[in-house]
Amino acid sequence: MLLTGNVQGLSVASLLVTRSTADPEGTFVVSRGRTLSYGEVDSRAEALAAALHNLGIEAGDRLALVLPACPEFVISMFAAAKLGATIVPLNPRLTTPDLQYMLRHSEAACAITIERYHGIEYLELFEDLLVQLPELQYLVTVGHEEFWYDDRIFQFEDLISSGQGRDYPAPNLDPAEDLFAILYTSGTTGKPKGVALTHENVVTAAEGTVQAIGLTGSDRVIGVTALFHVFGIAAGVLGSVVAGAALVLQEEFDAGATLDLIEEHGVTVQYGIPTLFMTELHEHGQRARNLSSLRLGVAAGAPVTDELVREVQRYLCPLLLVAYSLTETSSTVTITRPDDPGEKRRFTVGRPIAGTQVRVLETDGTELPVESVGEIAIKGPGVMKGYYRQPRETSATFDDQGFMLTGDLGIVDEEGYVHLVGRRKEVIIRSGFNVYPREVEDRIQAHPAVRDAAVVGVPDLVRGEAICACVLPVEGAIVTGQEIKDWCRVTLADYKVPDLVRFLDEFPLTGTGKVRRVELARMIQAEQQSRRV
Repeated sequence: MLLTGNVQGLSVASLLVTRSTADPEGTFVVSRGRTLSYGEVDSRAEALAAALHNLGIEAGDRLALVLPACPEFVISMFAAAKLGATIVPLNPRLTTPDLQYMLRHSEAACAITIERYHGIEYLELFEDLLVQLPELQYLVTVGHEEFWYDDRIFQFEDLISSGQGRDYPAPNLDPAEDLFAILYTSGTTGKPKGVALTHENVVTAAEGTVQAIGLTGSDRVIGVTALFHVFGIAAGVLGSVVAGAALVLQEEFDAGATLDLIEEHGVTVQYGIPTLFMTELHEHGQRARNLSSLRLGVAAGAPVTDELVREVQRYLCPLLLVAYSLTETSSTVTITRPDDPGEKRRFTVGRPIAGTQVRVLETDGTELPVESVGEIAIKGPGVMKGYYRQPRETSATFDDQGFMLTGDLGIVDEEGYVHLVGRRKEVIIRSGFNVYPREVEDRIQAHPAVRDAAVVGVPDLVRGEAICACVLPVEGAIVTGQEIKDWCRVTLADYKVPDLVRFLDEFPLTGTGKVRRVELARMIQAEQQSRRV
């Protein structure tokens, strides 16, 4: 039974209760050989909520989740929702200063984490943070170590056991006003901001995504390797609840392991950033698997080239949809649909999901006509309540008609499809001409020897800014900077052709896989300066 059309007014907790009541035995989470039904997840979340309440966690408190994509994350987010507490999902691979900043800024009262991950001893790290952060009162760990020596540290499974059969007060929630999550932005420039999302925000975004892609209860979904990211929570976890689909979790992305899981579990839908699909294409070329169950993929989180769409549809699955997704909009803003014309699926990011409005604005805030380049502005039930504890930044992000200013440049065509051009702050002004990095990157990425490309502007005494193309070549491929420039000249105006081409092994990335363009530009500038010395 699909819940689409029936989620209005539901909180995250009541959404799960509705699903588990209708389909208690239906498979919800598959992970590391474990399978949990909707009823089991709901029951364990109830027990954890009761145990956390017994510790003093109440409605409005912040609960940090520093976990990989595992069942404990899913259970914890629903336990928090049942209490009316607000989750603060954090990347477990954050540096200690970043982690400390986000815990302090969110005023988290409790953190749930894994004992160790990627060589990091989180128990030791959090023992120090419990001393340094007065608001942080409790630590819950997923693992097997005993903590008899500290009455502020608890094992996850011990709390589940202690909470079985206990009651706790049901919060009096307003889904349109009360916060479900605070998610910190990637921070490609400056300090991360805490995006405050309500229950209504994430539930309606999940519903809109499910309706757009046609997700059903017979689907098995994979690709949600970053549950600390809004797409993982809203489209991934909550979208699965809305549809009644099963969610196959993978703690971190490994292309070979992902393809094995698709084959093993008969996965039908895959979510991922473009890099994920590119890596899978390479891995599938090395050793083919039976991917006949996979009916569609959804790419979001970074620009998607038409070449990638063609290659994925040729080798991995019959259909690749492209979504425009932001943390501030609870994930999906626009998305291509299965029945869209091929050209629209390859060259646009689709049309808005239900209830969402998209405008293109001039720098003075006036609305531009169709086919004009301007800043994309968004209004709808998925748009954030604001930036947590940052009223000035919140005010600056909305116009006087309630539209959120994204900083993204784009076009809405005559049929309502959105075309992304780039970021306003990333526009390169070369000899007085505006150059949008996305257009140059798309051309470079179409070269058969190129795996990925990022274009940045660097200071230039003559032109104001020079265009630098940073290129990741395909493994084993041989390509020169001059070849890249010649390739660009075929389809781009002369002022858009890169002045510099640099070949790299990898790009500096944020925790959600976005290129740190400021850092990349600094690297190029430092290299240029060292050459002048």
